[in-house]
Amino acid sequence: MKVTLGGEEVPVTPTEYRLLRVLLENRGRMRKRDDLLEAAWDAEGRSRAGMRTRTVDMHIRRLRTKLGYAGDWIETVRGFGYRFRGPEPAVLREPGSQAH
Repeated sequence: MKVTLGGEEVPVTPTEYRLLRVLLENRGRMRKRDDLLEAAWDAEGRSRAGMRTRTVDMHIRRLRTKLGYAGDWIETVRGFGYRFRGPEPAVLREPGSQAH
């Protein structure tokens, strides 16, 4: 999977994509780690039994690294979760879909 940032494609894992999507769809609103865990794993019908919210932290860290300067737009809300503070995305679509 890939996301486009500044005209450049950035490869991301399906889990990173789902996390980013939830953050973008909730721009400016804090999302709890539990909510992100549910959104990223339950969306695919994957069991999250035994998973901890620190799993979300690990994936967010990797996503921030891949996004470079834009990784700073993902704000940590200490003790709670994360919030996207960047500019509104022009287009958010599923991989493989065509832009209209």
